[in-house]
Amino acid sequence: MSELSASPTPSSPTPRANAKPARLVLRAAAAIVVAALGFCAYAAAFPADVPEKVGEVVENLTGANPHPVVLQRLPVAPLSAMAQLGKQLFFDPTLSASGRQSCASCHSPDHAYGPPNGLDVQKGGLAMTQQGYRPPPSLMYLYRQPNFSIGPDAGENDDAPTVAQQASAAANVVKSQKTAGGASTSVEMVPQGGLFWDGRADTLQQQAYGPLLNPVEMANTSVDTVADKLKNAPYAKRFTELFGSRIFDDRKLTVAEAMFAISRYQVEDPSFHPYNSKYDRWLEGRAHLSQAELHGLRLFNDPDKANCAGCHLSKPGKDGLPPMFTDYQYEALGVPRNTKLAQNKDPKFFDLGVCGPFRSDFKDQTQYCGMFLTPTLRNSSTRTVFFHNGIYHNLDDVMAFYNERNTDPGKFYPHGADGKIDKYNDIPPQFQKNVDVTDAPFDRKFGDKPAMTADEIRDIEAFLKTLNDDPPASN
Repeated sequence: MSELSASPTPSSPTPRANAKPARLVLRAAAAIVVAALGFCAYAAAFPADVPEKVGEVVENLTGANPHPVVLQRLPVAPLSAMAQLGKQLFFDPTLSASGRQSCASCHSPDHAYGPPNGLDVQKGGLAMTQQGYRPPPSLMYLYRQPNFSIGPDAGENDDAPTVAQQASAAANVVKSQKTAGGASTSVEMVPQGGLFWDGRADTLQQQAYGPLLNPVEMANTSVDTVADKLKNAPYAKRFTELFGSRIFDDRKLTVAEAMFAISRYQVEDPSFHPYNSKYDRWLEGRAHLSQAELHGLRLFNDPDKANCAGCHLSKPGKDGLPPMFTDYQYEALGVPRNTKLAQNKDPKFFDLGVCGPFRSDFKDQTQYCGMFLTPTLRNSSTRTVFFHNGIYHNLDDVMAFYNERNTDPGKFYPHGADGKIDKYNDIPPQFQKNVDVTDAPFDRKFGDKPAMTADEIRDIEAFLKTLNDDPPASN
């Protein structure tokens, strides 16, 4: 046998010795991937339970709120007998002189209890042909509106100064700057609270009186006239059941109780304060914002951009109540004069808000001339008329005004006979110093770059739409 033939035949190579470590590596990698995917899924589902940095990533990617809260809401219960009567009164057009206008005519439940159309102001009066003075604000969420005051809350102090004394003391106090997410730079000494655009009513009951006797609204000539209508209404029996058989003997008391019933309806019926917007659900971790909505929220809260949250507070309070998107204070914004309003045909007429003409107690407190209540932005994108004089009819125009009022005023104000821009033309020159030029974005100067781009404004408007409540059940 040859040496070659005698040599053993070499065995074929086998991978078995190297396969085991490779499989272990693959299994480990797969386990890591599965764990990572599981953690990502968990983080996406429960962003509040993961480290803050991870929660921020989840928010950026999915629009989830990594810091959900529990919001406090009023308990829902059947309407009391008083509120049921108030509901009948709210929808009754026969309480007007024309017989065609009820509370709901200007405060439509299908339009967030605001105006049902895009008119600058609503029409009323005996023949429903007279222009109102101002656009009706929404009636939603007014149960939280504080009473009108000047400066900080005096609390339970029995010796608290009167509002007039507060105003006099605040005459030379510099208004604090409002910055989104920041504290005021001084004690607030500006008007705050109250109902109507000028705060002249403190309660929903007082507010309900206003339209009844306004000659360009429901146009009743006296309380007695209203009392007679209530006495002859189909629901008159409810008055005697609730207030006694002699309720119609005292006409002032009759109307006072009717207005109280309307106020109870507004407080008790959940359609006036549902807190069921997408933003409310997002705050509670039950909804995701789109990328545009999330970016809009951040711009809304950015003190160097929109700075909206400087006046329209966007975070829940320590009491757990949902944010109202207002600080309840008053601002002079200098919106352009609306020449379509009948009252403005008189060049000497000026609606100056807190200091007149529809309230007279502050006519001498000229530091407040031109100031109007900061409204809530809840349901604002459902409105088709904005500001106290109804000058704008969509959010695009409102945002453009905020963004470029100072940088390009020629877009908003007319030119005078001398060719110069007649800036703040709805406020007499001696009161124009009251106009806000310190809070962003109003701190820009002529020719400066606006605070926001067109794309940023679109995202802010997308966020504002998340403040719309779901439509109420049919009334």
